[in-house]
Amino acid sequence: MFTESVVAVSAEPVVELFVAQTPGPADRTLLVIHGGPDWDHTYLREPLAELAGRHRVILADLRGCGRSTRGLSDDRYTPAAATADLVALLDAFGTPRIDVLGFSYGGLIAQRLVLAAPERVRRLVIASSSVLPVPPDAFDGWHEREERRAPEAAVWSDTSLSGPELTRAAAVAGAGANVWRPEVLPAYLDRLAGVHFSGEWMRSWRVGALPTARHPDAAQRLAALGVPLLLLHGRQDMIFPVALVDETTRLIPSARAVVIEEAGHMAHVDQPRAWLDAVAGFLS
Repeated sequence: MFTESVVAVSAEPVVELFVAQTPGPADRTLLVIHGGPDWDHTYLREPLAELAGRHRVILADLRGCGRSTRGLSDDRYTPAAATADLVALLDAFGTPRIDVLGFSYGGLIAQRLVLAAPERVRRLVIASSSVLPVPPDAFDGWHEREERRAPEAAVWSDTSLSGPELTRAAAVAGAGANVWRPEVLPAYLDRLAGVHFSGEWMRSWRVGALPTARHPDAAQRLAALGVPLLLLHGRQDMIFPVALVDETTRLIPSARAVVIEEAGHMAHVDQPRAWLDAVAGFLS
């Protein structure tokens, strides 16, 4: 189903992105940007693989992530650099206009990509992410969230772990918060076992030196551009509050929302059919 390759996107420093793609028409290309950022793209392959044939689906590991170039200096891991890599990737594929799906942290990078090259993007899906900043009190009073997120918080405070081992341990510990339905948890843990975790971006993040990925004027600029936008969100997302979805649609006339019930941050795992139907319907 997926053809894998390595694509050069930068000469200074040398950066190559690991890319997986499905068969499909070039004029119906969907670029998928993963979250983390110290994860890879593989946890998003399903159910998006079902779009193959109708769409060419391209999933790339960001620099420092998965099987893409690692070992760069800390100042080379920035949202701006990741965005520039993706523009170069589009050039390498010779794709003039594409659809973009950004998931979680990747949703922030996706917004930057649209703002950097609006002529290249036909439609934008922001999945389990947000255009607007998350208020500090957004989850106040949600006690179940506190309980479900406690194991991951304990991992981040464990000084005996570092690098990819820390990223993986945090992802596994946070699984019960990222999926909502207990019955899908075993399959989600199996999916995590196949992720190529890294720790490249973490170094700057842990000392507070990683620039924010959130564009300060994203809502205003996306509204002005009028790019068709789908906000795809799980009702029980514990990372990005669902309450921001309605506010965003009021600010951006070209935006519409699909909120999936009984689904957490990994809504594509909790409710894969509803999630994929929303994506496919929006892109049609």
